[in-house]
Amino acid sequence: MINKNEIINLILEGKTEEAISKLAEFYNVKPPKIKIGLPKGKNFALAVYDPFKNTIYFKKEEYMRNPFIVLHEFYHVIRFRMGKHRGTERYADEFALLFLKDFYKVR
Repeated sequence: MINKNEIINLILEGKTEEAISKLAEFYNVKPPKIKIGLPKGKNFALAVYDPFKNTIYFKKEEYMRNPFIVLHEFYHVIRFRMGKHRGTERYADEFALLFLKDFYKVR
């Protein structure tokens, strides 16, 4: 079982790549690369996952420290690797919220 509190703490501490590596290992997927700056045509998003480059793009560096955004995008990584990438925004939100609810229960 993955330690959700550890993942959240890593993201809050700015150790997003480490958090993503742990998530990728747990979910048995290749860890995505992380870049600052959105791909062309995605100006209104806070972050975007490009499955063909296996890269999560964050609009600003500060968004890499936002657990909701990071976990939401990581959900897209999991879904794409399962071959089910479309129509998952609501589920990505729920995935991120599950981590956050557990985190705030402990606090």
